[in-house]
Amino acid sequence: MPARRNASGESLYDALVIGAGPAGLTAALYLARYRRRTLVLHDGRSRALGAPMAWNVPGFPDGISGADLVARLTEQAGRYGAEIELARVVCLSASAESASFAADLDDGRRLSARGLVLASGVITNKAVLDSGNHDAAVRNGALRYCPICDGYEHRGRKIAVLGSDLHGAAEAMFLRQYTDDVTLIPKWQVELTSGQRAELLASDVKIEERQLLRLAHRGGRIEVKLGGAENALCFDTLYPALGSQPRSELLAGLGLEGDADRCLPADAFAEPLMPGVYGAGDVLAGLDQISTATGHGAAAATRLHNWLRGVEGHVMADQH
Repeated sequence: MPARRNASGESLYDALVIGAGPAGLTAALYLARYRRRTLVLHDGRSRALGAPMAWNVPGFPDGISGADLVARLTEQAGRYGAEIELARVVCLSASAESASFAADLDDGRRLSARGLVLASGVITNKAVLDSGNHDAAVRNGALRYCPICDGYEHRGRKIAVLGSDLHGAAEAMFLRQYTDDVTLIPKWQVELTSGQRAELLASDVKIEERQLLRLAHRGGRIEVKLGGAENALCFDTLYPALGSQPRSELLAGLGLEGDADRCLPADAFAEPLMPGVYGAGDVLAGLDQISTATGHGAAAATRLHNWLRGVEGHVMADQH
């Protein structure tokens, strides 16, 4: 694909994808197969890289690790010509004069493209262990962050949910379908209405009211030390329900902003944030799942491709 040039004579990509997780790499794959000159920029911090194993990704009945999936998607997108570069974007901006977008990198470079897909993901708020290795606890299943992804694999186990608010309570209720032994443990203090408490108790979810002092990973289990308790409580698996931080700070340079939780709109893969700008993956409000992210990436890439066709004067642009 020949390189386009902007008004200043600089090389101009058709599409710039921010993020190299399942959403961004799927978008790059589709765009490259549409024969769009595509560049993926990422800082190596895709949340998928930390997933030890996922069993609910279609087509992988024996499960696949997040790192393996990302590696496969990277190779596949690259096979069709997508360029993938490890680089941190510090600012995005739009130029009406050149009808393009610019990405300023932390090494001083500026790269330009006619369209954008923002697939920058989120950062998970992790539990802090006073003793034991956090990543080792994740690998052996003692510490998990996605009940939808792997609650089934932990059926029948003794499970705790770390969370003080309604989010933690909802996660505890969700996990109750997999085991009879679920305990909600406060990060600070349990903040629930009497009705919410009654619903939890009716489902046989135990509620701990004592203050959390520390967490430890020992012998493949999680130990929870609570104030006023002589001995630590032990659980097979702990799910921290501490939320996440959407990586949406680059919106500011485009004159855009996220919702109250800093997420992009749930339909940003279909409805542009502004002409030529789409979103995909976990940075959107909604269900954070690999399958959802890949669907977002495919849809965002197709919408962007069709938008570019319109800009190029193709009246009969596809409407898929």
